[in-house]
Amino acid sequence: QVQLVESGGGLVQAGGSLRLSCAASGSSVSTNNMGWYRQAPGKRQEWVASLSGAVTNYKDSVKGRFTLTRDHAKNTVYLQMNNLKPEDTAVYSCNLGGPFGVWGQGTQVTVSS
Repeated sequence: QVQLVESGGGLVQAGGSLRLSCAASGSSVSTNNMGWYRQAPGKRQEWVASLSGAVTNYKDSVKGRFTLTRDHAKNTVYLQMNNLKPEDTAVYSCNLGGPFGVWGQGTQVTVSS
């Protein structure tokens, strides 16, 4: 059974940083497409960043502020989030294998102004 466990969310002031982690078990983050999505209150879930092979893509609004990386040894992906803004407030979820793949439980990120 494939499982994803996110951690690292929390409350931070605008301009601050957080690093989200997504630890996988039962499958490898090295051989699957990995992604981060978020859902703000009252809004639809949206794609934030993804890693396919060696190619990383980002939503325009997070480019230059967020960085998705992968640790093969720990079978974990990370989302480093810098210069956070109140509009980044959302539940962030990790995904393995695309929208019809495996999802983590999500972690809350709250950015205060």
